[in-house]
Amino acid sequence: MSPKKTLDLLNDYIGLVSSGIKDMIITTRGKSRLSTSVGVASAVRCIREAARRGNKLIFIGNGGSACIASHQAIDFWKNGRIKAVSFNDAALLTCISNDFAYESVFEKPVEMFAEAGDILLAISSSGRSKNIINAAKMACKKRLKVITLSGFDAGNALRRYGDINFYIPSHSYGVVEISHLAICHCMLDHIIGD
Repeated sequence: MSPKKTLDLLNDYIGLVSSGIKDMIITTRGKSRLSTSVGVASAVRCIREAARRGNKLIFIGNGGSACIASHQAIDFWKNGRIKAVSFNDAALLTCISNDFAYESVFEKPVEMFAEAGDILLAISSSGRSKNIINAAKMACKKRLKVITLSGFDAGNALRRYGDINFYIPSHSYGVVEISHLAICHCMLDHIIGD
């Protein structure tokens, strides 16, 4: 492939990611739509308030979203100086999936370790992952704030449980995952920059 054709492919892909972020839909649990600036500011405010109270952020995700969850938990505590964890340890995942069910791999740690006032950041490209949805339900039950990041179908189940929902209208895993990572970095950079 020629360098020009490679550059054209890259530029096209960057355009898809840019469109995914530009066309993002942010809603509240009550399904009110928020502008991008208000949605990001609301999420940042929730995170700051939790940090001030000494609460923590809990990041969860499967596959590529698990990598985003682990990456962001580290960045938020190291760079943002906010308590943050992810429940993606291999021993934890295999123990819970063996002893309970894979659908419980995030729900059980949220049930055990989350405290009222913590924030669950639930990341799922499809918004249909049963283990992510179960954790979001448990977080609501335990009075956590829930921030969701999803994509694919606008009516995905995960968006029902978020206090703030970031939805990327794309069926491309790459576009959705890159957009989710950009949203998380945007929130953290906003926190660090202030």
